[in-house]
Amino acid sequence: MPSNPASLAVVTGGSRGLGFETARALKAQGHRVVLVAKDPERLKASAAELDCDFRAVDLSNIDAAKIAFEEILATLGTPEILVLAHGVMSEKMSKTLKTTNEEWRRVMAINLDSVFTALNILAAPMAQDRKGRVIVYSACLGRMSGPGNTGGLAPYRISKAGVNALVRNLAHETGLGSRGLLVDAICPNHTRTDMGGPDAPLSVAEGADTAIWLATREFNPENDKTGFLWEERQIIDW
Repeated sequence: MPSNPASLAVVTGGSRGLGFETARALKAQGHRVVLVAKDPERLKASAAELDCDFRAVDLSNIDAAKIAFEEILATLGTPEILVLAHGVMSEKMSKTLKTTNEEWRRVMAINLDSVFTALNILAAPMAQDRKGRVIVYSACLGRMSGPGNTGGLAPYRISKAGVNALVRNLAHETGLGSRGLLVDAICPNHTRTDMGGPDAPLSVAEGADTAIWLATREFNPENDKTGFLWEERQIIDW
């Protein structure tokens, strides 16, 4: 069964771009939405636009992230939808042999470490309740079977490959949907966000479509699949 309206949806990176668009759609469907992001002023404005709750936290600090996620559980309860849409791009010329320790840690902390923390804190009670949807925004540049093997941006590509592996591992640990929890990653493709730039071919609504669909789709564990990387509502190899 799809997620129930009025259930709690937590969306990280929710103050702008793909996260905000996903949160906007879930709010329009009747879900209680909590936005999580770093910039308190932008976050407050976005939450006011959606008339929803919010929590400001720097997700690069996993100890602070842990506290924030625990506070959400304690005050608002277990989410039924968890969308992790936050992320950063690495420096353009950050190839493996040229990347500094600082740049490596900056990207990994945001793109991978904080995803683990969110799953570790928020997805655990979802699995215990045997229901819920977890969607993590990954990237096609994290595909080891595709364009993810070439060029620079090593910390970004490798962090997103790690996200894909983390999603796959958690999905198997929780029964591949048979126990009620769905766990998936998506590639939104090149969208017109702050990261993607104004000349990207896809609108934010087009980039967020698959995440919104995964958060609300009908699911039959005998026929449908979870634990994969999705692009345009289709499973792709990574």
